[in-house]
Amino acid sequence: MPAVPPEAPRDCPLCPRLAQFRAANKRALPDHFNGAVPSFGTDDAELLIVGLAPGLHGANRTGRPFTGDYAGDLLYATLAAVGRLKGTYDARPDDGVTLKRAMISNAVRCVPPQNKPETGEIKLCNGFLTARIAALPQLRAIVALGTIAHNATLSALGLRKSAYKFGHGAVHDLGAVTLYDSYHCSRYNTNTGVLTPAMFRAVFDRVERDLGAERP
Repeated sequence: MPAVPPEAPRDCPLCPRLAQFRAANKRALPDHFNGAVPSFGTDDAELLIVGLAPGLHGANRTGRPFTGDYAGDLLYATLAAVGRLKGTYDARPDDGVTLKRAMISNAVRCVPPQNKPETGEIKLCNGFLTARIAALPQLRAIVALGTIAHNATLSALGLRKSAYKFGHGAVHDLGAVTLYDSYHCSRYNTNTGVLTPAMFRAVFDRVERDLGAERP
């Protein structure tokens, strides 16, 4: 059986429901990317951010994770604030921004209906996340945005979910890497006060402090 690559093919057929939704979007939204969205960042990443899945009019439109919607506005602004972003984020894939030793990916690479992937789809897509993590030899920290991303990361690392409970601001020592939890930076979470920009920034500040302490 061939090895699973770090990135899904744009027209990935693994999940029939998502493939059907993608086909419907190609007809209804022909100007959108409408495919499995590849990870964005550098191969020397020491930090990996794992989200849930592409938003219909965000990454599914632009073809770059967290680009084109509110969640991306907050994420990229936070990355800029902690020194992980080069350039000026302009919510489009040709804005020229690059990440500094960081990468952004998703637990599920294709947009799901109502932004709700099914359990089987998360499992089928987990092979790509497993391969993505394995392809980052300098990885030291993972930030999981939400419970699904948290659980998907643990599955990708072959760890028991019951041993590492999700909680905003929680830090889990997994040996080779450290897992940091944050509520997802969605507009819903920020509008309802579940997550504030300050709370989100604090997670990344902690990551930077810890990574800085590890460097010689």
